[in-house]
Amino acid sequence: MTTFLTFTVLGIVAGSIYAITATGLVVTYTTTGIFNFAHGAVAMFCAFSYWQLNQAWGWPSWISLIIVLLIEAPALGAFVEEAYMKRIFGATVVRSLMVTLGLLLILVGLAQAIWSPENRTLPEYFTGDSVNLANVSITYHQIIIVIVALLVAVVLRVYLRRVRSGIAMRAVVDDPELLSLSGAPPRRVARSGWMLGFFLAGLAGILIGPELASSGLDVNLLTLLVVNGYAAAILGRMRSLPWTFVGGILLGLAENYAIGYLPGHIPDSLVSQISLLTPVIFLFAALLLMPSARLRAVGRMAVATPPRVATLYQSLASGGLFVLLAAVASLAISGTIIGSVTQGLALGIVGLSLVLLIGYTGQVSLCQLSFMGIGAFTMSKVAHGGANWQGLLLGVVVCAVVGAIVALPALRLQGLYLALATLAFGQLAYYGFFTNISFIPAGGAIPVGRLSLPGISFSGDRAYMIFAAVCFAIAAVGVLAIRRSAWGRRLVALNDSPAAYATLGMSPQRSKMIVFAASAALAGIGGVIFAGQPQALGATDVTMFGSLELVLFVTIFGIRTASGALLGGLAAALLPLAASHLPWWGTGLTGVVAGVGISMMANVPDGVLGVPWLTQHLRIPYLTGPRPMPVASTPQKEQVSAAG
Repeated sequence: MTTFLTFTVLGIVAGSIYAITATGLVVTYTTTGIFNFAHGAVAMFCAFSYWQLNQAWGWPSWISLIIVLLIEAPALGAFVEEAYMKRIFGATVVRSLMVTLGLLLILVGLAQAIWSPENRTLPEYFTGDSVNLANVSITYHQIIIVIVALLVAVVLRVYLRRVRSGIAMRAVVDDPELLSLSGAPPRRVARSGWMLGFFLAGLAGILIGPELASSGLDVNLLTLLVVNGYAAAILGRMRSLPWTFVGGILLGLAENYAIGYLPGHIPDSLVSQISLLTPVIFLFAALLLMPSARLRAVGRMAVATPPRVATLYQSLASGGLFVLLAAVASLAISGTIIGSVTQGLALGIVGLSLVLLIGYTGQVSLCQLSFMGIGAFTMSKVAHGGANWQGLLLGVVVCAVVGAIVALPALRLQGLYLALATLAFGQLAYYGFFTNISFIPAGGAIPVGRLSLPGISFSGDRAYMIFAAVCFAIAAVGVLAIRRSAWGRRLVALNDSPAAYATLGMSPQRSKMIVFAASAALAGIGGVIFAGQPQALGATDVTMFGSLELVLFVTIFGIRTASGALLGGLAAALLPLAASHLPWWGTGLTGVVAGVGISMMANVPDGVLGVPWLTQHLRIPYLTGPRPMPVASTPQKEQVSAAG
């Protein structure tokens, strides 16, 4: 009985922290209409800032709390709203998600650049003081966490439903123009929502810090721990604060009961991953309980002219020229650079899978590196550490099947919930499979060979780079051929209006499943080529942050173009190499550059290759249509947005 009570107390404490962070997510979403993927990164950054003030510089706890929670966190929220969020009001879900994902990488990169890796810990409040409840020792810090969680839930519910400024925060999402007529400035109200959300994120980060005494403060770990609160927010359907609080408590209890009672009933290789797997499974289950998304009755707002689709002749000519340029470039580079370029070409193939899935169909996936890893792992097992074409074909089939299985629950979801479902699958694959020593040695890698053709060996780095370039060119020609086909046009129609798509007698569910399977298969091909360069695959190659960086880089350059996939893949591969020559940045350089680049999405919805100046003056081949004819302007009444 004592053991049960112990895990119950620990579960309530952990659940209270999840409830606080999930409440911050719900408040931000309710008051701004944007799901802040950077919420965990904000909590992490505030926790490190508090450590810097309180531990490194020795400032009193109360002064450190005031500076971090009442100055830094709200100021950061106000800056984010002013710099980014006001420019994406009313934007598509994909665009808003990409901007917040970019903010996540900016904060993670900055934290890694500012605080070098070392053992950092935060002390508990009232260290050493505790009370006994049924022979279970409960520290004062744990009691504070539970009380704060209850106060946050109650006070916020009253504030958002009874206080005029709180009601205005909820109203600004529905109709900012109508809100302005009541005398409340919509911009100021929206800014207050971001400031409040960042305050709650910082509060969660500071409270969770002392609970990490065994591992210490870690940038990635602390960010991911707060991300676990997504499940509680989903259980509250991003609206209900009471259900969000209940979801946080249930998540904390489920996690600690699993830690206490599952060892001995599951493989030993999974025991160490219980605390990481449980929230992911909880999130996936919560998403499955979500009601089916209604089909949109209207199309999306056109924010940029879609890129022109190259003809078959143009695609073949461009592909041949690209391979020729890659062959010439292979003679000019060597060493680690040629290896990074080769892996960048492989990531470009994975980027093409994103073009097919997100660019054409509008279905968000945040787990493409998981499919990449599955393809490489299948090759390793079939070819016994080597490489053969049978392994590649089987890897494609396995990835397609897994992609279709992932699509099954995703068929009911759209936008934000689909992105969270793929994020959950990626984390589930990472913690349950890629870091499982039964499949990949702890801290090691599995061997993956390089493919070859009869009479042609690609054992040399230059030859393998040219082979990767040929594979990318073939994949790009294939993706563009799909776009020109009748099925490709249907995918674009599905993106424009699922309701109209279904009205015409076509099945959105079937199309989603097929495109998910095709996208996963293409990512598997990229994984085989990627792992063939170092001739190994490790768990560090398929992390969640790697998936986020790739999708962000492809989006930066143009998620609807093959050129965007190529440049995005090369950027994701070459930036870590550049970071190795800049020791003061460390691993944070990639995240910062990706985040700063994605910040352009606030002003350039279609990516760098869609910048009007480039498309109108540089005339990049096959990216845009003919230059529009000038149209005589007519005087129009100036429209003033209530949100701006």
